Amino acid sequence: MKDQDVCQVNCVHQDKVDKVKDRLSKENVLDVTKIFKALSDETRLNIALALTEEEELCVCDVANIVDASTATASHHLRLLKKHGIAKYRKEGKLVYYSLDDDHVRQLISVAFEHQREVKDNG
Repeated sequence: MKDQDVCQVNCVHQDKVDKVKDRLSKENVLDVTKIFKALSDETRLNIALALTEEEELCVCDVANIVDASTATASHHLRLLKKHGIAKYRKEGKLVYYSLDDDHVRQLISVAFEHQREVKDNG
C-alpha cells in the first residue's frame, strides 16, 4: 500500500508544468533557501521567536533566553543578520538585535501557527 501516494500512471499536465517552471525561473530560490536554512537551527529559531515577542533584545538578554554564552548567542545573531533575518544597533557598549522587518516576523508567526494547527489536527 506504499504506492497510494504516487501516481499510478505517467500523466504530465504540460500547461501547469510550463507555468510553474516559468515562475520558478524568475525567483531567487537559492537565497530563500538560505533563510530557511538559517532558521532550521533550533537555537536560531528560538532567538527569532524571542525577537517576535520583544521588539529588540541585547546580546546578553538573548544569551540568557536561549541558555547560551554571549559568544554563542552573538554567533547565532550574526548569522541571522547575514541572512537578512535580524538587524542590530549599537548603544554605548550594548548591542541590540531586532528582526529585520515585518515580513520576517510574519514568517515566524505563520510557521508556529501552522505547527500548532498540524499538531491539533494530528
